Amino acid sequence: MMPTVAIVGRPNVGKSTLFNRIVGDRVSITDDEPGITRDRIYSKAEWLTRQFHIIDTGGIDFDDTPFLHDIKSQTEIAIDEADVIVLVCDIRSGITDDDLYIARMLYKDDKPVVVALNKADDIHLTDTMYEFYSLGLGDPIPVSSHHGIGIGDLLDAVVKILPEATEEPYDDDVVKMCLIGRPNVGKSSLMNALLGQERVIVSEVEGTTRDSIDSLFSYQDTDYVVIDTAGLRKRGKVYENAEKYSVLRALSAIDRSDICLVLLDAETGIREQDKKITGYAVDAGKAVALVVNKWDTVDKDTNTMNRWIKEIRSHFQFVSYAPILFLSAKKKERLNTIFPAVNEMFQNYTRRVQTSVLNDVMTDAFYINPPKPHGGQRVKLYYATQVASKPPTFVLFVNDEQSMHFSYERYLINRLRESFAFDGTPIKLILRKRD
Repeated sequence: MMPTVAIVGRPNVGKSTLFNRIVGDRVSITDDEPGITRDRIYSKAEWLTRQFHIIDTGGIDFDDTPFLHDIKSQTEIAIDEADVIVLVCDIRSGITDDDLYIARMLYKDDKPVVVALNKADDIHLTDTMYEFYSLGLGDPIPVSSHHGIGIGDLLDAVVKILPEATEEPYDDDVVKMCLIGRPNVGKSSLMNALLGQERVIVSEVEGTTRDSIDSLFSYQDTDYVVIDTAGLRKRGKVYENAEKYSVLRALSAIDRSDICLVLLDAETGIREQDKKITGYAVDAGKAVALVVNKWDTVDKDTNTMNRWIKEIRSHFQFVSYAPILFLSAKKKERLNTIFPAVNEMFQNYTRRVQTSVLNDVMTDAFYINPPKPHGGQRVKLYYATQVASKPPTFVLFVNDEQSMHFSYERYLINRLRESFAFDGTPIKLILRKRD
């Protein structure tokens, strides 16, 4: 599991701008995937070959809470979640009482801290940086998130104290899955129902995620792990009332899983938060199933399930390959649909395609529907090979990787799904120019 860096600081010091600069794109605004928009508070970043997760605590909102309480809550989240903390201050305004308050909180904890003095666009401002040594958190680093000044020095300091990634304790053939969704959709009920099945042998082991307990069990000669959302049930009210924090606590479980079961609430219907949570699983490259829980509460006729499927597909166009399941965790109805779906998804998620067969399929796809010229040139395929699974990842060697339109790339992915039964799993396509 990759280490985590959290960005903290009082409002209006540029936390989100620094987050976007480190990630390399303005991901905290919107997503281009059709059918989904979401604020981003969590992403992956890389510097000097070191990969890590990064959290923008400025994106975590606590409605109806006092201003100081808001700062305290966000800083506590960073202390909980992060291996390294970046404290962002405004070099133009100098040290404020809020800066001192946050510094005292961080100073009491044993997490390493790097102080970033943002808005250092004018070189003369560096003369004022020395007062920030009084925070007692080491050498401050002047940066300009807006212009990219000093970001390399900041990341050098971060990766220098970043711990090594931890190894996953399970073998590759163990099916790792997590249950994610909005609060009160029935995640705990479904977990208890699954672990209470007959012929299931359960043992609880400590997970690599903080405060989590992984439930390792065997069912019909297959080993599974249900990775719980870390510590979600142990938080205070201020955390439980923040939807974004609920998402944040699920993200580390998503990263460690192969398969994500996204629970939807049949009583309350589909909400925007359902799509946001599903989007994080898609971003992480995980196999996904959409599970409609509390199905016993719905008044049904012969077309009820079809209407639900149609509505779900319209809202979740970005994950059209995901199977849809209907069940009641509380009444333990239709639980028998879970394991066949999970097993099939895992098989597809880990599938390897023979190179010769793959090239036959891709050659036929280009022949049946030749690509149109894009950017003044028509793309030509020379060779295709699978380079990874989890998720299935394919490299296409072509004459010019810039000349393939995204719609044609989507067509090729659909042909792969039709030919090799990749239901439930995303497919990653990489274009390489042949030398």
